[in-house]
Amino acid sequence: MKQIIQSVKGARDFYPEDKARHNWLYERVRNVSTRFGYEEWDGPFLEKLELYAAKSGDELAREQAFVFPDRSGEMIMLRTELTPSLARMVAQRQGQLVMPLRWWSYGPFWRYEKPQQGRSREFFQWNIDLVGVNSPEGDAEMIAIAVEFLKSVDLSPSEVLIRVNDRQYMEVHLKSLDIAEDGKLSVFKLIDRYDKMKVEDWDANALELGLSRKQLDGLKTLLADMDGWHRSENLTRIFENLEALGVRDYVVFDPLIVRGIDYYTGMVFECFDVSRKFRSVLGGGHYDNLVADVGGDPLPGVGFAMGDMVIAVVLQDWGKLPVFADTRADVLVTLFDADNAAIAMGLAANMRRQGLRVAVYPQVDKLGKQFKYADRLGARFVTVIGPDEASEGQVTLKDLTAGTQLTIPLDAVAEQISHQLVDEKSS
Repeated sequence: MKQIIQSVKGARDFYPEDKARHNWLYERVRNVSTRFGYEEWDGPFLEKLELYAAKSGDELAREQAFVFPDRSGEMIMLRTELTPSLARMVAQRQGQLVMPLRWWSYGPFWRYEKPQQGRSREFFQWNIDLVGVNSPEGDAEMIAIAVEFLKSVDLSPSEVLIRVNDRQYMEVHLKSLDIAEDGKLSVFKLIDRYDKMKVEDWDANALELGLSRKQLDGLKTLLADMDGWHRSENLTRIFENLEALGVRDYVVFDPLIVRGIDYYTGMVFECFDVSRKFRSVLGGGHYDNLVADVGGDPLPGVGFAMGDMVIAVVLQDWGKLPVFADTRADVLVTLFDADNAAIAMGLAANMRRQGLRVAVYPQVDKLGKQFKYADRLGARFVTVIGPDEASEGQVTLKDLTAGTQLTIPLDAVAEQISHQLVDEKSS
């Protein structure tokens, strides 16, 4: 028996029903992004390894990336995220771009990690950034965009929440615990793993980093304080703006949210399902040094990213992922016999010109077989032109949903079908 060649581990096949869901998600991303005045853009799938090492840190670049030398020996990688490309592209035209910059993108990315539920080595990701602005109002707008997307896919605050924190707020408190500046990022990464580890293991890691027992106790007190945002002017203004934007009910303060990526410098946020069954749906935050690491002048901004896999799992879990019916054609044109095939083909062309989706059965065959194909295709209507119809300049139109048929002039069939489709949608 012949063995079927399998796809690359972690790569994804998009059968038509999968592609329909993919397009559905893209349309909602596009709609929300453009309603807030953002422009679509994209970067290359391939970038130099040094760009990612400079912008995202060595761990992401060297441990999670698909890296290979090109023919000149230069190390190239498949993009793992889009922020480094954003930084490079902004730096290249920094004096020409209109600031603040409002850009969004939706495209494929790759990470070399273990495939599991909601995670694959190949995934699509929505990226959206507001560049050249440093204000609580800009930060609040980015969170509002995320909330408006959640609303657009029918997820409520009882199902998902956006958890917000501020790295500057955390830095002030880390300093009050006498945690050294050069240990700050290590502590942030430790906090990022708080709910992924056993308490005793997390405590042990903290002590291994050099924290004293007193510092560890103070850190855990900080992480348990869910009202601390009132002591942050920046967070207070962000929450005031979220109230004005009508999205406050989706957002809570959470000191455990710090984001593990090095370039965040201010407000950070992540979205989770309320039961925390799954990984984060989306995440992002404020940064102050977008292009400095790649040779440009520092620029502040705020943005987030959302992969297409976790959101699909969450929607499926809440019963919110649409079931997509077959929509390949409105009409199947049958080929009754060779003598009248050209008339049938001409009818199909005319109906397409009038906006209908029309498939032609690609060969003369038994009508029963062609009708069965129309049913499996999901076509609502079937046309038949035999010798009798051809001699009269007519066509038999069958409505498979209603179980009716009528014989009408060839030049009237497109209008007849269009009227029935419109009437059905309006009823």
